[in-house]
Amino acid sequence: MPVLKADHVPAVPVRDGVQRRLIHTNDLMMVVIDFDKGPWPEPEPPHHHVHEQITYVVSGELIFFCEGEPDQRLKAGDMFSVPSGKQHKIQLLSEKGRIIDSFNPIRKDFLPK
Repeated sequence: MPVLKADHVPAVPVRDGVQRRLIHTNDLMMVVIDFDKGPWPEPEPPHHHVHEQITYVVSGELIFFCEGEPDQRLKAGDMFSVPSGKQHKIQLLSEKGRIIDSFNPIRKDFLPK
C-alpha cells in the first residue's frame, strides 16, 4: 500500500516505553519509534546490523553513540547516519521522544511474523 495513515498503523511494542510503526517497499523501510518512559539513566545496549540507517529526531533529546565517533547530544530537527556494521546506541534524555529511522535494505526482523 503506497499510503499509510498514522491512525491505521498499529503501534508494535518493542519493550516497555518503546513502540514502533513502519512502512516499507522492497528495498527501503521507514520506522517511527516513540519513547515515553524517559529519561533513561543509562543508554540502551549497543547493537549493529548490516543495514544502512539514517535517523531524524522528531521530538525529545537524546545522546547518540556510534563506534569510532564522538558522542553527540541531539534534539528535534537533528539527524544522524549509521554505516553498515557500526556499533551504535542511544540514551533518551527527555521524558518522551520520537525518531524516524530509515533502513536499506529493509529490516526483515522488524516485519510481523
